[in-house]
Amino acid sequence: MHDIHIIGGGLAGSEAAWQLANKGFKVRLSEMRGSGTMTPAHQTEGLAELVCSNSFRSDDAQSNAVGLLHQEMRDLGSLIMAQGDIHKVPAGSALAVDRDRFSDGVTAALMAHPNIEIVRERVDRLPESGPTIVATGPLTAPGLAESIGTATGKDQLAFFDAIAPIVHRDSIDMDIAWFQSRWNKVGPGGTGKDYINCPMTKEQYYAFHAALMAGEKTEFREWENVPYFEGCMPIEVMAERGLETLRFGPMKGVGLDDPKTGRWPYAVVQLRQDNASATLWNMVGFQTKLKYAEQVALFRTIPGLENAEFARLGGLHRNTFIKSPELLDHQLRLKNAPHIRFAGQITGCEGYVESSAIGLLAGRFAAAELAGETLTSPPREMALGALLSHITGEAEAETYQPMNVNFGLFPPIPGKTKKADRKLMYTDRAREAKQGWMAQSSLSSADAS
Repeated sequence: MHDIHIIGGGLAGSEAAWQLANKGFKVRLSEMRGSGTMTPAHQTEGLAELVCSNSFRSDDAQSNAVGLLHQEMRDLGSLIMAQGDIHKVPAGSALAVDRDRFSDGVTAALMAHPNIEIVRERVDRLPESGPTIVATGPLTAPGLAESIGTATGKDQLAFFDAIAPIVHRDSIDMDIAWFQSRWNKVGPGGTGKDYINCPMTKEQYYAFHAALMAGEKTEFREWENVPYFEGCMPIEVMAERGLETLRFGPMKGVGLDDPKTGRWPYAVVQLRQDNASATLWNMVGFQTKLKYAEQVALFRTIPGLENAEFARLGGLHRNTFIKSPELLDHQLRLKNAPHIRFAGQITGCEGYVESSAIGLLAGRFAAAELAGETLTSPPREMALGALLSHITGEAEAETYQPMNVNFGLFPPIPGKTKKADRKLMYTDRAREAKQGWMAQSSLSSADAS
């Protein structure tokens, strides 16, 4: 017997299960991978598998919204953040992880918990009764997606999500490439040399751009007229916006000193460590829908990658999400079927940390409800509250698009201030709001450890 059913063993579902189990509730966690069904993007059967980047982005809680979200989740006993900290790899001021060890750690923790039963099964219909959290992510199986559409009475929205290639470290020519973080910035556990940089001259960049534009792309006829998410834009789509666009995006050379010239390169391709042993490195910002043969040929024209061997090539898959501002209440419950909560990317949040955060809140809200209590929503001054508010009411439903946490979701700071000062004011205000909310709600890290 179980107290609550969670459908989906990704980041959000894993986090929700952890929060509920630590409150003493019995959880049935259903995950279709391992039952004979796989998604177009996953590679393993591990829970909380990272299918795109291995980065949780900035870990700076003083001046960055996602770093602030990291801090708030740690304070609430997040399993995802705990395993991220255990399995982190150097990435400057960002928190990046060894993706395999991270997933293994999350899986082991959930399997060992006496209140969690992990069932490898595909769920094709929403349960008609009983507390449920749907955390199936953007790759929800067709049957369940149809059931969700029927229950909501709304068409689901969709967007493309693209995956970046991963390169074997020993195939990178370090006589050409060099180690350096932009502006030599040093983060926790970093050295200021956390990225591999492959420089390009103006001529090389222009040739690369032309070949990228001419390369044969994967076509998805059934996915036509679906918008891309700006934070995971295929590199060739960015390139279509103008010859110099990439130089002001993922290929900018600013703050990177080529040791051979002592100057910033015209353009640069950066690679970030992808596993703890530093044998795999992913191409930062190089999500792509190029066909595999085109990828290999083009990316081997990049200086330093002439002999690159790829552990994984880039890919493209479809993501789906619901019109959460219209369909969900402020406790993430489906308004016309309140026994069901939604969590994670299917709600329209974007990013590993954001998905996990909404899973954490769904788990906390459900635990309070099962205990006959009410957990108030975190205030909008907090990163958790700002993200939740965007999903459940602040955003315009008709134009709703996936969103990373950012200070634009927070209530504005009154008056005119410098940008750097304003960021500190946001984070200082958020910490004060968090203390009040946690005290009012009797929350602490200890109750979820």
